[in-house]
Amino acid sequence: MPAITPFLWFNDNAEEAVNLYVSIFPNSKILSITRYGDAMPAMKGKVLTAVFELDGKQFRAIDGGPQFPFTEAISFQVDCEDQAEVDRLWDKLCDSGKPGQCGWLKDKFGLSWQIIPKAMSKLFSDKDPMRANLVTEAMLKMTKIEMAPLQKAYDGEFIK
Repeated sequence: MPAITPFLWFNDNAEEAVNLYVSIFPNSKILSITRYGDAMPAMKGKVLTAVFELDGKQFRAIDGGPQFPFTEAISFQVDCEDQAEVDRLWDKLCDSGKPGQCGWLKDKFGLSWQIIPKAMSKLFSDKDPMRANLVTEAMLKMTKIEMAPLQKAYDGEFIK
């Protein structure tokens, strides 16, 4: 089967973004960086391609210019083990970025992320539609996902 690798187009800060991402996620590293040379004097020294891994998954990045900014149409979902991991990743990725609703954020480069706890899917998939609805209502009031209020909603404790 062929490899499918996400390729991220940055304006002119791919190296900064790659360095941030590999510093945040465990089991991550930069594999290679190639740079524009004399053939493109305006871009000389900028990242032509950066190959890197985030938690063992390969990505590529480029400094391609401002023509194609990121939109929410593409995002990366990060399934976190616990609330501490949600908090840590949210804080690091949202630093100089912008929080969104329901666990979404845009980092300082404009890339969208969904930072969610793995346990959340269990609450949403309950066979009792009333419980799932209460969890959904609680989540819709959040920016960063907080498991304790979601669990309370699931348990029928109303959140004010």
